[in-house]
Amino acid sequence: MSGFKVVIPARYASTRLPGKPLLDIAGKPMIAHVCERALAADAAQVVVATDDRRIFDTVSALGIQVAMTDPDHQSGTERIAEVAEKLGWQPDDIVVNLQGDEPLIPPAYIRDVAAALAGQQQAGIATLAAKIHDADEIFNPNAVKVVLDKNGYALYFSRAPIPWNRASFPEHHVIGDETHPHFRHIGMYAYTVGFLRRYCSWPASPLEGVESLEQLRILWHGEKVLVNIVEQTPEAGVDTEEDLWRVALSLGQV
Repeated sequence: MSGFKVVIPARYASTRLPGKPLLDIAGKPMIAHVCERALAADAAQVVVATDDRRIFDTVSALGIQVAMTDPDHQSGTERIAEVAEKLGWQPDDIVVNLQGDEPLIPPAYIRDVAAALAGQQQAGIATLAAKIHDADEIFNPNAVKVVLDKNGYALYFSRAPIPWNRASFPEHHVIGDETHPHFRHIGMYAYTVGFLRRYCSWPASPLEGVESLEQLRILWHGEKVLVNIVEQTPEAGVDTEEDLWRVALSLGQV
């Protein structure tokens, strides 16, 4: 898969870690590690989208393309759509949304989600999921679950334990077998530029407000989401000081 683009939304504001994209990990800012992952995925173009001059200047000094975007955007998806318009990308161009706090994301996953979208015609968006092997994860509301149809398109996303195994829950918490596995959603997306334009024209849906899951807007408005299954859930991104230390350990730099 070649020819896809990666946009990395990066905001300075963060409740728990202000200036998160610029925090040092193993001698360089976190955003530099994320950009390296995107470049290692062989993307045709990598762009950081930010609303902060400090991030803009840091990324520019790295030699990575960066775009200033409207500070009033409500989501990274809206920020990516603005970049696509500014750079004149075409409706069929594929764009991967790579979060700026994911310095450990496997480059293969970036390629996988882009290739999955390119390999079908029914959906304008693709995402990733991995099979759940830990029963406690099914009941963890911070682990978003997804249920698929027979062709690999999402039926629903939820923080609840779906599908509900009537024979095993809640007393035994038995992991589903191959006939009804549980999948954890991985929040990486590939879109066509045409889909991004449609998405940004839609109002928020009641379901996404209830679950606090933006992707439910897509299902609410009647469009498909392709879900590509990968081998395992990647390591979590950076939200706390402890996460910074964990990521440095993973990179073998501590």
